[in-house]
Amino acid sequence: MKKILIVEDDKILNRGVAFALKKEEYEVISAYSKIEGLEAILNNKIDFLLLDINLPDGDGLDLCKEVREKGNFKIVFFTANDTEEDMVKGFESGCDDYISKPFSVEVLKHKVNAMLRYKKRDENIFEYENLKINFDKMAVYINDEEVSLSVTEYRLLELLAKNKGKVITKEIILDKIWDSRGSFVDENTLTVTIRRLRKKIESDLKNCKYIITVFGIGYTFGE
Repeated sequence: MKKILIVEDDKILNRGVAFALKKEEYEVISAYSKIEGLEAILNNKIDFLLLDINLPDGDGLDLCKEVREKGNFKIVFFTANDTEEDMVKGFESGCDDYISKPFSVEVLKHKVNAMLRYKKRDENIFEYENLKINFDKMAVYINDEEVSLSVTEYRLLELLAKNKGKVITKEIILDKIWDSRGSFVDENTLTVTIRRLRKKIESDLKNCKYIITVFGIGYTFGE
């Protein structure tokens, strides 16, 4: 579930936006000051930040500059300061977009949805349960912690994830993962590799939720 942080000192507006976004099945954190917003960013993995420029204990522009390098998340200002000069300052501080007060909650929801979809396509990321695969970086994460995989383990996981819901036979796996490199191996090599991979990504080896054995045929990804 994507996590959105709202930093806005107007409690009625903050709670109203939070309510609307929760109905879109986002996890929402509310902060009402610059310091609360910074603490929330440092203690959570944020996917999207909605940030007011005028905060009671500081400037939203300064907060944007502080957190821009702390995570790869979208930042949108909502503010009444919508002159050209104000917008330029916002973009220079690192924001991705603006929405001017007063605004339509429906428009805001569509903007958030569109920007999060774009981010996912742009990064070529696959997510399932607590597992995330960044195909561009060839990186795998469990609970946002990177997992060290061998090249063979990664290619095997990538093959299964990209064919989620399909049963991949042992013969196809052997052909795509090993034979394509001119390495002819038997099913025992595949079994050993599956076992090693499961130990790295599964929390319960007796009840695997990522790599599922289809007895007598092969493997599939997900339940």
